[in-house]
Amino acid sequence: MGAVITRLRRGRKKEQNPKNKKKKGKVVVVKRGSITPSSSRSVRGSIRPRRSNGAQRSQNRQRKLLTEASTNTDTDKTSHVYMVIDDNGQPANLGGTQANDTQRSKQRSTKRRKSNGTKCSQKGHTVERRPLNDIFPKRGEDATDGGKIGDNNIQRSGSKLRDSKRSAKGSLRRRKSSRKLKKHLFPSPAVFSQIDAHAIKAGEELRRKRIFSVKAIIEAITVGAVTDLQKLRAIWIWLCHNIEYDVNGYLGMTEMITSIEQVVETRRGVCSGYARLCEQMCSEVGIECRKVSGHSKGASYRPGLHAEPTKSNHAWNAVRLQGNWYLLDSCWGAGTVDLTKRVFNKCYNEFYFLTDPDMFISDHFPDEVEWQLLKEPLSLEEFRMRVQKYSQFFQLGLTLHHPTHFLLITENGEATVSMTFPEPLEFSYQICQRSDSIQRELSTSAALLTVTTTHMKLRLRPPTQGTFDVIVFARTANTSGKLQCVCNFLLECPKPSPLDSFPENPSKSWGLNQNATSMGLKPCQYQAEIMLESATFEMVLQTSRPLMMLCELFHKDLDEALAKRCVATQSEPDQLSCHVLCPYVGYYRLTVFVKDCDSTGNSYSPVGMFLLHCTSSAVININKLFPPGLSSNCGPGNGTLKAGLADFSHTRAIINTQQGQCSITFRNQHSLKLQADLCRQERPQPKYPLSRYVLLSCDEKDVTISVALPGAGVYRLSLFGGPATSALSHICDYVLWNDWDGAWPPFPQSYSTWNDGCVLFEPRTGHLEPMSKVRFCVKIPRAIKVNVIGQDHTELHINQKSQMWEGEVHTSTVPQLKLAASFPGGAPRELNILLCFDVLRTPNGMR
Repeated sequence: MGAVITRLRRGRKKEQNPKNKKKKGKVVVVKRGSITPSSSRSVRGSIRPRRSNGAQRSQNRQRKLLTEASTNTDTDKTSHVYMVIDDNGQPANLGGTQANDTQRSKQRSTKRRKSNGTKCSQKGHTVERRPLNDIFPKRGEDATDGGKIGDNNIQRSGSKLRDSKRSAKGSLRRRKSSRKLKKHLFPSPAVFSQIDAHAIKAGEELRRKRIFSVKAIIEAITVGAVTDLQKLRAIWIWLCHNIEYDVNGYLGMTEMITSIEQVVETRRGVCSGYARLCEQMCSEVGIECRKVSGHSKGASYRPGLHAEPTKSNHAWNAVRLQGNWYLLDSCWGAGTVDLTKRVFNKCYNEFYFLTDPDMFISDHFPDEVEWQLLKEPLSLEEFRMRVQKYSQFFQLGLTLHHPTHFLLITENGEATVSMTFPEPLEFSYQICQRSDSIQRELSTSAALLTVTTTHMKLRLRPPTQGTFDVIVFARTANTSGKLQCVCNFLLECPKPSPLDSFPENPSKSWGLNQNATSMGLKPCQYQAEIMLESATFEMVLQTSRPLMMLCELFHKDLDEALAKRCVATQSEPDQLSCHVLCPYVGYYRLTVFVKDCDSTGNSYSPVGMFLLHCTSSAVININKLFPPGLSSNCGPGNGTLKAGLADFSHTRAIINTQQGQCSITFRNQHSLKLQADLCRQERPQPKYPLSRYVLLSCDEKDVTISVALPGAGVYRLSLFGGPATSALSHICDYVLWNDWDGAWPPFPQSYSTWNDGCVLFEPRTGHLEPMSKVRFCVKIPRAIKVNVIGQDHTELHINQKSQMWEGEVHTSTVPQLKLAASFPGGAPRELNILLCFDVLRTPNGMR
């Protein structure tokens, strides 16, 4: 807007001339391209470049001078105001000069100091004369033409509304003043609870009585409403709950209902019907209201395919409250339209009641730019390029960081959407490929959604080139109900990514769930996508209470049986561990389930899903996966504590043996009857049962499990226990890794009576040389007699100091030697077999 030229010229007082006694001020409006009849030198002298940082102070001084000029119209001095206006007839700014040299010199100096460096030409101006009040209203009057948009700082004086409804174009001026937001009017919709309840109840009564008079409706629904805001609220609630959208009329199946009378009588209407009726009802209660027409992103809107309309396609309202203008859309507040089913879904939406302009502009673009109510208005092209944000987007407090426009174009086959939010949310998405008029929904392998407590990121990786519609849904975390659409995008993929697609994810969201904390998990350091530089990985999750964990692994080349052999879990009181083996390169989906340790049921709940990306070429051989049948209770943890087993020498679930041997010790606090079993998947199996390669010894409450493996491989060591009078139950599993190629001989075969506190010190092998003497040393509590049965019965003697049964036995040539004992309470001369040793057939040879 051009610079302002004001010139106050005071004529010398001539008392003898009655014409000069009182002359009212005139506004001399100077258009660009013309020159004032006054001195061009004076005019040029008053135009000085103004500095932008002093613009507000200059404007205040200019307004003050203008007020003085207006006041001087009641004196006997002549006052004129010269002003430049632009081609649309808009005043460029406010300003003025006085005729006396002192004031003129002062103002020139002020203008020079406040120059912004703009050079204006004054050649060829023309002059128009208008009354002063036609352009600048007096303080307290509405500064609008027809009252559409006024000065936010000027309060309306008087109770009568102005009747003028002239167009706002060219006469509505925006001033640099703060505008009140919705939150400044009322803190929350809860303050209208009584107004809302009465309006709904009164609406039902009016419908039952078939009352169609707007005036009667207003009188009924505004009972108890005192302020304009309360009356407007009653009107809004009645409109949203009593008028349905005329879908058939919109689709052209019936005549469209738009008149106020038809809308009230049929209780149906299109957007213009809602807007006209709202305007009429507000007029009845003295609220200044305008119907605003423009473009919208409604039910038929699709990013990138929205036609370029030559005229507006929607209508809503603007209302003036407490001297400020606000926007509302009762049509969209009443519900939504499903064009595929051709039905109107009645669903009240509070968002569109006095919506803040910066949110309203997301899907409402008025034909007249003034009704945007924005300090920096948007163009129609900018409006169409903006991302469509639904009401739920703002209600959830979302902030979109990328992209800034609705169009996404992939780079190297990928594109990203990112948002932040103040409170935990749950997200989902939908991706559909456009193909002519048919849309095909893509699987979840085309995207990677990660959600934290404050951030959301959606990585898009379409499997093929083409155009895709992307819709994002959200809701408050840990709530039930349908996820609501918050925004949508158009995705263009010129060339698909060379990388593999993501694994399918039924829940669509990766990483820990939002409810993981409430289920007993602490925040973890793992991202949703975890890069693996090796083929083995251990995930450790901290817990706030004892939990049990179950994990599932998926890879496109893994069958279900092999996938189970790729994970081993350990549940401890304060943490959960998952060991993962990767036999292939690429993406894996690791799903984590938990339940409370003391839960009696077998139902596990999902708490997270992680994407493992294995890039290592040194993958695990399939023959070296975990043994089959591995339970979810691996290693010491909640299961062993519950059974009363403590102080384990090996606290981790996976043990790397030293040359195929290891000894696991722990304390049996509840004196349980224990049993240890060994197994592995590899073939062929050794000659002797794998149970012969593990020996369990109990010395009072100290337990030792000795393992001597028959060869290289991966073994499962299972521990069972229980009261002596009941069946044994599974307690935990160990995984034993053995890379040693040698083979150990088996232990002697043990029987059920062996575990009751028995310890074998000599011999420690189950193979004995023939025709040789073997020293026996064994601890057998409560035994009254111990014999070694071979070709003869050899009795062992107790060492009173060590309380051990000792003696030498000749193996002779019998195939086996058996260690037997008699106990109190048994039959006379009855011996119970405890251990059985094999005697080799030839020296240093296997039988």
